[in-house]
Amino acid sequence: QLVESGGGSVQAGGSLRLSCTAFEWPYTSVCMTWFRQTPGKEREGVAALDTGNTFYAASVNGRFTISQGNAKTTVYLQMNYLKPEDTAMYYCAIRPYCWTESWAEIARYNSWGQGTQVTVS
Repeated sequence: QLVESGGGSVQAGGSLRLSCTAFEWPYTSVCMTWFRQTPGKEREGVAALDTGNTFYAASVNGRFTISQGNAKTTVYLQMNYLKPEDTAMYYCAIRPYCWTESWAEIARYNSWGQGTQVTVS
């Protein structure tokens, strides 16, 4: 089970921090990824993190930072310099490993959170 929090409404140029915690993850390795989706569009990968590696979509690189909490199954997404085009439902997903070539592939994940809305005006 994945639980996200931290969404909300903010003006352009502002910041938000999202949190995601996975419960009862049975593996020693973990890759946690943030996706986002707007109505009528495909869900897209935003950022991912596993041991020693981080991955970012080009559209957020330099503005968003993914980091791990004290527990390896908690991850944060610090979003700075937000733009209206960042408005979306943000979802957290988990799998055992991130791979450079597939970290953003939706089909590779079968555990998802319920989503948290981010609105930038």
